[in-house]
Amino acid sequence: MATILVVDDELGIRALLSEILSDEGHTIELAENAQQARAARERSRPDLVLLDIWMPDVDGVTLLKEWGSTGQLTMPVIMMSGHGTIDTAVEATKFGAMAFLEKPITLQKLLRAVEQALVKTAPRPAPPAPVVGLPTYARPESMPVMPSSVTLPGSVPSLVSPPPVQHQGLASEQMFELDRPLREARDAFEKSYFEFHLAKENGSMTRVAEKTGLERTHLYRKLKQLGVDLSRNKRGGGI
Repeated sequence: MATILVVDDELGIRALLSEILSDEGHTIELAENAQQARAARERSRPDLVLLDIWMPDVDGVTLLKEWGSTGQLTMPVIMMSGHGTIDTAVEATKFGAMAFLEKPITLQKLLRAVEQALVKTAPRPAPPAPVVGLPTYARPESMPVMPSSVTLPGSVPSLVSPPPVQHQGLASEQMFELDRPLREARDAFEKSYFEFHLAKENGSMTRVAEKTGLERTHLYRKLKQLGVDLSRNKRGGGI
């Protein structure tokens, strides 16, 4: 997961973006003006910056130019504005911004822009080094290939089922007590169902919402109603 610096003079915007991105497992740094943004950049070395254009002291484009001219633009920057124009977006891109988000920012656009920015800047893994000096043994053509299962004459085939798939200690198959009221049985099933998907998606509420077909807000309410422990499934200990 990444460290993301959110720079915006509006408290509500900072709080909303922090909540969404923390839920995705990222570490969030907050700044309400250019001075705090400079200090946060030096302190935390963020992997990505979400930068508002219109701020009271120094606007976002000016701060972007400053970082570019001093060699400090070492991370991708996504500009944000509720009053932006095409010219503003083009100018920000020209000075090094990777993307431009217009307020109000939708959840899908935010997560897509963040994901694309982090993917583009992620270091590519080095190719594996060739192994030198180890001989390669080829199977002779005359050597028979043993089948995966063999039934000897006069023996009874053994049918063995593979163990259930595990996801972080949570079995994909659950045993439910059916001798109970329908509502209790249904709640028990739904709780196990959502715990399974939370474990499978490493606690990402966004991907669980997509997999289960529920709106994110409705999903939150459902999990709280069922008593699902969300903190246990958070990646990296995020809130």
